[in-house]
Amino acid sequence: MEKRNKIIYWIATALLAFGMLVSGFQQILHANEMAGMVAHLGYPPYFMDILGVWKILGVVAILMPGFKLVKEWAYAGFFFAMTGALISHLAIGDYSVKGIIGPIMQSVFVILSWYFRPAERKINLIGQ
Repeated sequence: MEKRNKIIYWIATALLAFGMLVSGFQQILHANEMAGMVAHLGYPPYFMDILGVWKILGVVAILMPGFKLVKEWAYAGFFFAMTGALISHLAIGDYSVKGIIGPIMQSVFVILSWYFRPAERKINLIGQ
């Protein structure tokens, strides 16, 4: 069971980190495809800078050892960003596969990575 959980954790975390890094850099660099999507959703261009920086910092937080509370905030931020992206697409009537599947899959990776993370990466509120 323990080995299976570690495998799930690292696969989900690798996919989450990859997706967040790629989209974070696309946002910081204002890549054409990302800029078009952000404009299509009705957000201002500077929103990409904010999200991009926070995504990259969040990846650093979940991958580096220690800083358990920062990891919790990073997971929460990723979850809010991805569910917010999904709701944004749905709110404007964008039911495209790209607009829906990406945020859903990243939300699943966030949940799996958070749930299956090793004990040394969790905050132990009981007994503190």
